[in-house]
Amino acid sequence: MKVEPIANEILKRAVGAARFVVAIAGPPGAGKSTLSDALAETLMARGEKATVLPMDGFHMDNVVLEEKGLLSRKGAPETFDIRAFLSTIAAVRAHDGEVLVPVFDRSREIAIASARIVAPETRIVLVEGNYLLLDETPWSKLAGAFDFSIFINPGIEELERRLLKRWYDHGYDGEAAKRKAFGNDIPNAHRVVEHQREADLVLTDF
Repeated sequence: MKVEPIANEILKRAVGAARFVVAIAGPPGAGKSTLSDALAETLMARGEKATVLPMDGFHMDNVVLEEKGLLSRKGAPETFDIRAFLSTIAAVRAHDGEVLVPVFDRSREIAIASARIVAPETRIVLVEGNYLLLDETPWSKLAGAFDFSIFINPGIEELERRLLKRWYDHGYDGEAAKRKAFGNDIPNAHRVVEHQREADLVLTDF
């Protein structure tokens, strides 16, 4: 699907809003980051103030995950600082000053604090992450936090192909890539697809 019709829909719904918050959700490997970045670029090219707020910045540190026995499950809902994320989304919606947000550095597998600014003049905030529409406590507290929601679901078979390729591209061999994908990523993908709240727009071909 082309980005322009989605940008048009966002702009139509955002008419008159000083701040408009969009959820771009879906399982790992669905293309959320690609869509978010493309939408931000398209919106800014049209003169809008837009930015991407990635949920990945709220990963717990590996040291904490090790203490909790969750390191092998990194990327699952339980491995994110949901309290900090909820507070950040509330601050973004309050629109009463700049909001500093963390960004995940995938090359080092760490979250960097205060690495991006959601400025007061930013009108459209594209929040991107796996679990934005997850209908499980405490993620269900996000219900009502977004003005427009997009869910990307290319299908499990396509996700498996993409996730295996992701680990191959990171230098893992066949068996190691399969362990990474089928041991964690793909179970997370099933969880997202099977336990999501309804989205305003569902994409299957992005």
